[in-house]
Amino acid sequence: MSFRDYAPAPESTAILNLRPHYGLYIDGQWTEGGGGSITSISPATEKSIAEISMADSSDIDRAVLAARKSYDTVWSRMSGAERGKYLYRIARLIQERAREFAVAETLDNGKPIRETRDIDIPLVAAWFFHYAGWADKLDYAGLGPNPSALGVAGQIIPWNFPLLMLAWKVAPALAAGNTVVLKPAETTPLTALMFADICQQAGLPAGVVNIVPGHGGVAGTALVEHAGVNKIAFTGSTAVGRNIARTLAGTETRVTLELGGKGANIVFDDAAVDEAVEGIIAGIFFNQGHVCCAGSRLLVQENIQDEVVEKLTRRLATLRLGDPLDKNTDIGAVNSKAQLARITAIAETGEAEGATRWTLDCEIPSKGFWFRPTIFTNVTTSNTVARDEIFGPVLSVLSFRTPDEAIIKANNTPYGLSAGIWTQNASRMLRVADSLRAGVVWANTFNQFDPTSPFGGYKESGYGREGGRHGLAAYLANGGAR
Repeated sequence: MSFRDYAPAPESTAILNLRPHYGLYIDGQWTEGGGGSITSISPATEKSIAEISMADSSDIDRAVLAARKSYDTVWSRMSGAERGKYLYRIARLIQERAREFAVAETLDNGKPIRETRDIDIPLVAAWFFHYAGWADKLDYAGLGPNPSALGVAGQIIPWNFPLLMLAWKVAPALAAGNTVVLKPAETTPLTALMFADICQQAGLPAGVVNIVPGHGGVAGTALVEHAGVNKIAFTGSTAVGRNIARTLAGTETRVTLELGGKGANIVFDDAAVDEAVEGIIAGIFFNQGHVCCAGSRLLVQENIQDEVVEKLTRRLATLRLGDPLDKNTDIGAVNSKAQLARITAIAETGEAEGATRWTLDCEIPSKGFWFRPTIFTNVTTSNTVARDEIFGPVLSVLSFRTPDEAIIKANNTPYGLSAGIWTQNASRMLRVADSLRAGVVWANTFNQFDPTSPFGGYKESGYGREGGRHGLAAYLANGGAR
């Protein structure tokens, strides 16, 4: 299918009022960083969006000192009810500027506008509304008497859900009474910097939230190692997460890590197959597979494997790849050239190891970073495509005969973040879910998120939880992960 085979319905970028250059946001002011600058580009067109100033270690020090001063003199002295008012204000401003944020996120990240408009940005507002309601109720959170904030929270977020990951971290941190220094990913800093404008619009006291774009090896390292930071919250790769854990071992700094995944979507022979196929599609091709909890391994009961694969490839052939700002688009651009190279290399390894490859036959735009949705069948548990986190639109299909075999194969991974189970048998659902070593198990659905529900993993998927009451615990002195 050509991306020109349907009538385009592009979202206008006229709503955006972007600056040609963004600095750092420290202590309520815009300032230049000492780490040079980078050009933020659209992964769909490779066109420049804005110049972004980069923080160096001295900038991180300034941001931490600003956050500490604000914590000591303003934020920690404020009542929970007053903090909650600021969070409500932020949530309402995000709602008012929702369309603008959706367009900016799509432009900067490459994901389809339907996802940013209908999923990402509404969830961002929901997270701030949810934790606004918790701000004056910490005594009733079941986290012990007189819960107190940790102090300064250093937060490092990834490029796959830039504004949503910001909300997951900033909202509970502020509700619990902490101040924040946040480093967005190098390739997607735009909406975090726009969020700084939201903080100013909301009248948030200077220094409560500081936004410091920078390179991970410079700004990220400086933030993790800073003695004035009381808590590090990181979402990203398992390799970087390991380094952070090593760095903070033996220190007083608290840490939560939300890392990689290799989620299993398990389909039993009594499942509603058509519904399961839709769930499989959403589980792996949503956001081009740039999802840590993506259902990248499909485990199908052997006697329905052919039926599921046939329906899956037929459904996949209807997906539309192209301009992310087009409201008809299902599959957008891969976020960066480096990520495209990684996805391509692992897919080629899958073929070399003997798996059978099926790739969507579609035209791709001449500019930008694109990868056609791909399915591998005849996959074994030892194949690279079944073991490595690809973080792209690539699905591996394996079969099983019995529930016990499905459990063994699902757990045969160093990760433990997510899983999905498709069956009409409630007792089987509960037994299998209880046996899976995954932080989140969805029943007859996939990729459902809510601010009231905790999210996190086991094993190499990290530790600690974000969302719900558990998300508050991580930012309080008497709760959460060490």
